[in-house]
Amino acid sequence: MGYQTILVERRGAVELVTMNRPEVRNAQNTQLLTELDEALHIADADPEVNVIVIAGAGPSFSSGHDLKAYVGEAPSDEWHEKRKTPEGKFEHERKMYFEKSLAIRDLDKPTIAMVQGKCIAGGLMVACMCDLIVAADDAVFQNPVLRMTGAGVEVLVELALGPRKAKEFLWTGDEIDAAEAHRLGLVNRVVPKDALEQETMALAERIAKVPPVTVRNTKRSINHAQDLAGFRNALEYHFMVHQFQHNTKTSLDALAERTKKGSMKEVFRDRDADFDR
Repeated sequence: MGYQTILVERRGAVELVTMNRPEVRNAQNTQLLTELDEALHIADADPEVNVIVIAGAGPSFSSGHDLKAYVGEAPSDEWHEKRKTPEGKFEHERKMYFEKSLAIRDLDKPTIAMVQGKCIAGGLMVACMCDLIVAADDAVFQNPVLRMTGAGVEVLVELALGPRKAKEFLWTGDEIDAAEAHRLGLVNRVVPKDALEQETMALAERIAKVPPVTVRNTKRSINHAQDLAGFRNALEYHFMVHQFQHNTKTSLDALAERTKKGSMKEVFRDRDADFDR
């Protein structure tokens, strides 16, 4: 395939799909999200693939959604143009962020996120939608979206933290390191950074030996149990809360101020200033 923002490599019965924008810490622009979604569905339909691993090139897994188009640092595309109306903004966030995240969870094949460095906001959405997460010992998880007055669709993909820790995590925007993430049950394993790929692929290859129909049906059963407990409905509810929050006067005023900034670095500096003191 002629992908420009991802790399795809077959290793036996394991498909390794790597987000490949290391110069921006694998920030997820429209093209990356589209290509990732396509590659994952192709792998899911391939009878030769038993396990899918999602990775990020360079020092970080993903810094989240690429917001540079909002401040003029990157060209606007058709999806960003849609955001000029409330209806278009809703469609953009539902199709490109919400539905493509859920699509990862709904894949028939087991998925493993191989996480190193920063795993932030939209990056955390991708990782948490995977069945398993293997983290390098330098991995850091964070969701500072609430600092920018957003409700954050990411809130309910962090249910592994438990309600009290999830509230603290979201309200403060503070980081959780790999060891704490493992203690809380957010990740399955923590391994040395230089052994991350080796350990993740070894786990994937071990799972790939299980009869695929067995893995698929077990995944469906466990996910179904979550959904019966309200998981999918809770995600849908929070997505709507997210949309409402973004259309409050507080959020709209904050967005207007952010669009006046010269760069996303300036936006992030202002966002975090009070929290870094």
